[in-house]
Amino acid sequence: MNEPKLVWDRPEPPGRPVPVPLSRERIVEAAIGLADADGLGGVSLRKVAAVLGAGPMRLYGYIDTKEELFDLMVDAVYGEIQLPEPTSDWRSDMRAIAHETWSCALRHEWFAELLGGRPHLGPNALRYLEVSFAAFGDRDVDTVMVAFGALNSYIVGALRTALAELNAERATGMTEDEWRLTRSPYLTRMVATGRYPALAKIMAETSYPDPAAVFDTGLDVLLDGIAARLA
Repeated sequence: MNEPKLVWDRPEPPGRPVPVPLSRERIVEAAIGLADADGLGGVSLRKVAAVLGAGPMRLYGYIDTKEELFDLMVDAVYGEIQLPEPTSDWRSDMRAIAHETWSCALRHEWFAELLGGRPHLGPNALRYLEVSFAAFGDRDVDTVMVAFGALNSYIVGALRTALAELNAERATGMTEDEWRLTRSPYLTRMVATGRYPALAKIMAETSYPDPAAVFDTGLDVLLDGIAARLA
């Protein structure tokens, strides 16, 4: 079977100053601008070409498909993540990586939609993996893979939950506190039946912290579990 030529292996066409100069970098910047404004649904090769003032067919000299464009966009965001210098403290390193990933994903809300599947293979994504795995040092590889997978799943899940709440707030015009107040009478009646004692305790005692605090606390809980397993 012939090895497929990934976008990272294919050279760009020779530069042409007219009618407008193009490059993969300019194409990706335009696509990210569209995605930041309107989500992934707002990205198409035609729209990217319009932003750049070029014909859509010219873009095919640089990318073959929209999926390749998404790969390039994801790798560009990975490049924004400020990875820590390796230390001997894996927990501190992974905590820093998690917080940086969280911050970048909140700047580019579409980014979380493209995480969680097969690993990304662009140079910035590979660097992200390299620093993450190196943080664990010379430990059992299978345990490190499970630990990293758990962290990655937590980060992606927490991001999608936080972004879903942001989208709900935009769609309804209500904050989470306002939405909760409108549902409070119904929930109060339900817990009064006595069928939901655990839920009643949560409703009575929870402080409803903000998403960043929830993310931070959940991350510590997960890191505690990984530390126990590594020990």
